[in-house]
This record gives sequence, structure tokens and C-alpha cells, in this order.
Amino acid sequence: MARRARIFVVSGPSGVGKGTLVALLRERLSCLGLTVSATTREPRPGEKDGVSYYFMDDAEFDRRVAAGEFLEWAWVHGHRYGTLRSEVERVLASGSSVVLEIDVQGGLSVRASMPDAVLVFVEPPSVEELERRLRGRGTEDESQIETRLQNARSEMDRAPEYDVRIVNDDLDRACSELEEVIHTYEMDGGPSEDVRD
Repeated sequence: MARRARIFVVSGPSGVGKGTLVALLRERLSCLGLTVSATTREPRPGEKDGVSYYFMDDAEFDRRVAAGEFLEWAWVHGHRYGTLRSEVERVLASGSSVVLEIDVQGGLSVRASMPDAVLVFVEPPSVEELERRLRGRGTEDESQIETRLQNARSEMDRAPEYDVRIVNDDLDRACSELEEVIHTYEMDGGPSEDVRD
């Protein structure tokens, strides 16, 4: 059976290791297409417009939302982030699958707009381990950590709405599981409903 380009959405709570997991996946599967997200936040040092993100002011972001140009968008920590539909269509048209690393709210929006998307939820081994990881990053103060943990609990309640769930207790194993999910869905559409997690 021929390989079919698909949209894979990878979501999970802050601190679960989504970014690290997707970065390792991209090293292993160079055939995956890359999309560039849009954001209203200011560029950080070294970030380039159109490469790191499409940096937009609020007026341009509003205009594109009104025009239906976003597949999904959300407020994240005081700024808006979104996936342009044109970016996803460009990658799929090239014959490559695309992996979107986005929050749960965004993932479910993609499902509503593109029902064929495959949603993968990355879970921590436990909430205690997630808290340890968040504190270990040293990038948030106590109130931010508490907010992220509260958000994590509500996001984990939505995990059953996803097609596949992967526990990130070992990065290499979790990445291998994610690779297998991509291969399975590209080649034969994925597992049947009765064996889906």
C-alpha cells in the first residue's frame, strides 16, 4: 500500500517533553515536513521571521483570523500562537506528512477542521514527575508553575479525546512509539477503532 501524507498533532501538558520528543523525531524522520507557526510575541534573540515564526502584530493576526487563514490558534501565556492553513497545505502538497506540536485546545481545533488529522497525546509518568520537570527547568516562578500544573490536570482530562496516548517516561522509547504511530497511519490508515488507545 502506498504511503499517504497525514497531519499528526502532538499535544500534552507543559513540561511533558513534547518539544524534545518532536525534535528527536525530526532527527529520525527527515522526511517530515516543517511548518512555521505564527505568533504575536516579540522575536527572541536569534529568531528570524518566517524561519522561527511568522511574527505578526495584533492587527495582522486579527485580520488573518477573520479571513479564516488559521487552522488553529490560541492564547498561550499572554500571546497568540497559530498554525496557518496555507503552511500545512504546502507541506501536504509536497507529499510529506506534517507534525504539529500544539496545545490541547489547538489540537482539538485541528480535529474539528481536519477530521483526518491524527492526534497524539504525550503524558507524563505522573503529575509528581511533571512538577519535578517544570521546577527543574528553572524558567518559571512559583505562581507560573502552579498555573501550569493546574492547566496540565485539565489538559490530561482531555487525553481520551486523542487517537493515541504515549507516556514519556523514557525519551528514546517514546520517540520509537511515535515513529511507529506515524508509520502505521501513513501506510494503512492506523489501527481499527477497537484497538485504539
